[in-house]
Amino acid sequence: MMIHPSYKEMIAAVNADAEDDTVPVVSSRYSIVMATSKRARQIIGGDEPLIEEAEGRKPLSIAVDEVYKGVVKILPDDSNSNK
Repeated sequence: MMIHPSYKEMIAAVNADAEDDTVPVVSSRYSIVMATSKRARQIIGGDEPLIEEAEGRKPLSIAVDEVYKGVVKILPDDSNSNK
């Protein structure tokens, strides 16, 4: 079974909006998985989906679409260093 979008497509989409082209926002599957799972938990917790075609879909599918379409942004890893 093929997953769409693939991890490579997700990483490319997230990094396409990076301000500094030399430093990618994400470089691993782990970063994508963590970001989409966090967003899915927010949707489960009551946050409204940020895409129109969310009706009847699972929270993780919605989260993947939101990240892939750039509606939800992933912050670079170094931005969390103060936590």
